Amino acid sequence: MTATDAAAEAAAQADGAGAAIGPDRTVAVVGTGTMGQGIAQVALVAGHRVRLYDAVPGRAEKAAEAIGGRLDRLVQKGRLEAVARDAARERLLPAADLAELADSALVVEAVLERLDVKQELFTALEKTVAEDCLLATNTSSLSVTAIAGALRLPGRFVGLHFFNPAPLLPLVEVVSGFATDQAAATRAYATAKAWGKTPVRCSDTPGFIVNRVARPFYAEALRVYEERGADPATIDAVLRESGGFRMGPFELTDLIGQDVNEAVTRSVWESFFHDPKFMPSLAQRRLVESGRLGRKTGQGWFSYEEGAERPVPHTAPSAEAPEAITVRGDLGPAEELVELFEEAGIKVRRKRGGGYIGLPGGGRLCLADGETSCEFYEQEIVYFDLAFDYAKATRIAVSASATTSPESLQQAVGLFQAIGKQVSVIGDIPGMIVARTVAMLADVAADAVDRGVASAEDVDTAMRLGVNYPAGPLEWGAEVGFQWISDLLGSLHERYPTGRYAPALGTVRRGYEENGDIR
Repeated sequence: MTATDAAAEAAAQADGAGAAIGPDRTVAVVGTGTMGQGIAQVALVAGHRVRLYDAVPGRAEKAAEAIGGRLDRLVQKGRLEAVARDAARERLLPAADLAELADSALVVEAVLERLDVKQELFTALEKTVAEDCLLATNTSSLSVTAIAGALRLPGRFVGLHFFNPAPLLPLVEVVSGFATDQAAATRAYATAKAWGKTPVRCSDTPGFIVNRVARPFYAEALRVYEERGADPATIDAVLRESGGFRMGPFELTDLIGQDVNEAVTRSVWESFFHDPKFMPSLAQRRLVESGRLGRKTGQGWFSYEEGAERPVPHTAPSAEAPEAITVRGDLGPAEELVELFEEAGIKVRRKRGGGYIGLPGGGRLCLADGETSCEFYEQEIVYFDLAFDYAKATRIAVSASATTSPESLQQAVGLFQAIGKQVSVIGDIPGMIVARTVAMLADVAADAVDRGVASAEDVDTAMRLGVNYPAGPLEWGAEVGFQWISDLLGSLHERYPTGRYAPALGTVRRGYEENGDIR
C-alpha cells in the first residue's frame, strides 16, 4: 500500500466509512449457485441476517435448504454449536423480489458471467437499496469497471472475488474499479476480514491477482508437452515432487474443468490484447473441442472412468553413482546440493569458476539456464531442474541431447539417486520444467506489482492461499535470485523470440538491485 493509500484508509476509518459492516446489518446475495450459497453461508456464520435472491422462482428456497444442510454437517463435525446453527437458520431469508433487499448494507452478486446481465441487475439494485449500501460482484473474469459503468453511483461498487468453496478457502480479492471510492474498498476489505477471510487489495486488471499471475503454471507445462519434452503424468510429478506444488497443472485443470481453465486463459489473453505471455495452448483447445473436459466428463488429460489405470511418471531405472565429483564455482539456487552429495558419501572437490558439477567422464551437470544440451558440440552437458527444496524433493528431472554420451547421463541419474531422489529423464527442453515455470511466475508477478495491480505482499499472499503455491512468486524469485531469473528468461527469449519470455523491466531491475549494480 502506498503512503497515499494508507492516508486515505486512515481517514476513511476515522469517520467510520471504512469500518466493517456490522453483524446487525443485512447482507444480500443475488444468485444461488455454488458460489452464491457459499458466500451466503460465510456471511450467515459471521452473524448477519442474509437475504437470498434468485431470478428463477423457487431457487432461493432450495438454496436456503442446502445451506441449512451444510450447517447441520458443521454441527455433526463439531465445528458449529447447535444453538448457533438454529440462530443462523432463522437469519436466512429467501426473497421473492429484489424489493425485499431494500434494507441491505451489502449486496453481493454471483450470477451468470455476462456483462449485460450483471449491469442490468445492478441498475435495478441501485433503484432499490439505500445510497450507502455497498454493491459487490463476485466476478472472476469480467471488468469491475465495466460492470460499474452502468451505475449512477459507481463509487460504491467493488469486486469481492471469493474462491470456491467460499466457506473453506480464506482468500478474497477486493477489487477496486476505475471509479471505486477508497472508502468503499476499505469497507469491503474490513468486512471480508471480519468474516474471518484473508482479503487482498488489487486494481481492476484482467484476471485480478490469482488468475493473472497463475497463467504460467499451466502455460509452461503445456508448452513442454507440446514440444514433446515429457508426458502429462511426468510433468505433473516433477512440479509436485520437485517444485513443491500441491497438484500438477494437468491433474489440476482436469479437476477445474478444461473448458473453464481454457476460457480463463483465453479471457486474460484477449483482455491483454493478445500479449504472448498469456497465449493459450492449442493442445488444450483441441482437448476442449474433443469434449474431454476432465473429471466431469470422465476423460481429460487422464481417464477417470471406473477401472482406468492412472498413468505413471517416467522414472529412470537404478544407475551407479560416481564416487567423486567436482563442483566448479557456485551452483546458485542449487548450492544446497553440495552438502547433500557429501552426506551421501560422494567425494566433492571444489574448484573455482564455472557454476556446474563436473562428472568423472568429463561431462558437465548444469542447473537449467534456458539453453539446451544440443547447443554444446564439444562439451557433454546434462541439465537438471530447479527444486523448491532440494533436501525435501523426492524427484528431479534431468535432460540431455542425442550428442550426450549415455555414460554422462547415467552418472547424472545415479548421482541424484544416491541422495534419495527418483529421476525423470525428459527431452532437451530449454529451461526444463520447474525452472521456467518459477521464472515466469516471478516475472509476471513482478510486472503486476510494478503496474500497481497489488502490493508484493498481497500478490504473494494471494498465490499461497488462492492456489496453494509453496511460496509466493516474489518471495520465491528473491530466494533464487532475480538475476538468475532474468538470465534464464533472456536465454529462453533468444530461443523463442516471440516476446513471451522477454523479462519484464521490473525483473531486470530487481536483478540489478540484488547485485547493487544501480548507477
